[in-house]
Amino acid sequence: MHATPKQPKTRGPATVPMVEESEATGRVREIYDDIKATKQIDFVPNFWKTLASHPPLLEQIWARLKATMAPGRLDALTKEMIALAVSATNGCAYCVNSHTAAVKKLGLDDEGLGELMAVVAMFNSTNSLADGYQVEPDVLP
Repeated sequence: MHATPKQPKTRGPATVPMVEESEATGRVREIYDDIKATKQIDFVPNFWKTLASHPPLLEQIWARLKATMAPGRLDALTKEMIALAVSATNGCAYCVNSHTAAVKKLGLDDEGLGELMAVVAMFNSTNSLADGYQVEPDVLP
């Protein structure tokens, strides 16, 4: 007997109606245009359309994300790899898909993705062990 592959979790609709691009006006329209230009995509992802149900939240989160992901000491691929690792650890399927697409767009191949997931798995495991055993830190920054 063969095991049936696990199907991805399905979710119901968002808890609030999304603001579709065709309905966006004012500041929401400006942010949508900025999202598409900044991310170099031709659509507004569902996450942002959902946040737009409360425009101040859309504006706040977009400003924070844009500032955090802007060029700095860490390159764009490194930042997206961190975002993917955190998303996988937090169990956010939406974010895992989004950041996997981003790291691939930035050039990470399947082998690199496998290495990244191996690091995520390793440190989720060792963190749990260290916490479970309440190991006292002996290596400090």
